[in-house]
Amino acid sequence: MEDGRIVMIRNYRHAVERELWELPAGTCEPDESPIETARRELAEETGYRADEITPLTEFFTSPGFTTEWMYAFLATGLTLVGQNLQGGEEIEVVIISADDARRRFLEGGFRDGKTVALLGLYFARLNE
Repeated sequence: MEDGRIVMIRNYRHAVERELWELPAGTCEPDESPIETARRELAEETGYRADEITPLTEFFTSPGFTTEWMYAFLATGLTLVGQNLQGGEEIEVVIISADDARRRFLEGGFRDGKTVALLGLYFARLNE
């Protein structure tokens, strides 16, 4: 957010049988660009629309297991438009200060791999 806060979600993940703090994410639909996916998933999961989506990085999520490729973006100029969750999703939106997110990050408080990687990148770039 413009004031430095970070929009995150809390989402129950059945595979690990726990609720995780995550950055919003999703899967590209056929014929949808990664930026279009980022815009759609941000709005669906958090209820925010972004004026600008800036590419940050791309990476394999778990190259010893899958070919899944992750595109990461920074969304800015956020406007609240309301969540549009898909069937069965139960996602809580959490707005956290950058300081609280950094503290939680350094204390190992995030367990979702993409979230750990991208918050680390975000905090490193803030210090440049």
